[in-house]
Amino acid sequence: MKSLLALSRLIDLVNTFIGKAASWLILVAVLISAINAVMRKVFSVSSNAWLESQWYLFSAVFLLAAAYTLLRSEHVKVDLVYGMLPRRVQLWIEVLGTIFFLFPFCLITIWLAWPVVMAKIASGEVSNNTGGLIQWPVWSLIPIGFSLLALQGLSELIKRIAILRGTIADPVLEADAAAAKL
Repeated sequence: MKSLLALSRLIDLVNTFIGKAASWLILVAVLISAINAVMRKVFSVSSNAWLESQWYLFSAVFLLAAAYTLLRSEHVKVDLVYGMLPRRVQLWIEVLGTIFFLFPFCLITIWLAWPVVMAKIASGEVSNNTGGLIQWPVWSLIPIGFSLLALQGLSELIKRIAILRGTIADPVLEADAAAAKL
């Protein structure tokens, strides 16, 4: 279990680095958007490449930060019933949800996206818009992002099993205990 927890920590570190780095792409996208708007309104000059680069950046943020969002438990959950269940049941729901929903979803998405990415690389396909960008870089974000998400799912699965086995402390229970002391 120690080697699996070490792997989990490594996955967490990688996804933390990538997630925080990807968050800076939002600033870049906003700056490009502002500059593009000013150029269009003031100088009547516009560029489809700059517009598409904003879409690429938002796609990168969404796909590359999904794993970091899972690490931080910030994904949307339906807590109506889940929140009323005992913690052990919640952990089992997370384990089973990861195995039966997250992993298959990630693997199917990677499997379906990969041939499209390879075709776009081979063809050098460019956007239909005048002055548009090549397509394969943004399409390659799909298998990369879902691979990172699947790896983070593996990390979360390792941690949940370790908590259920009593190998590590449950951070949720620790946070609840700390909040109760306030």
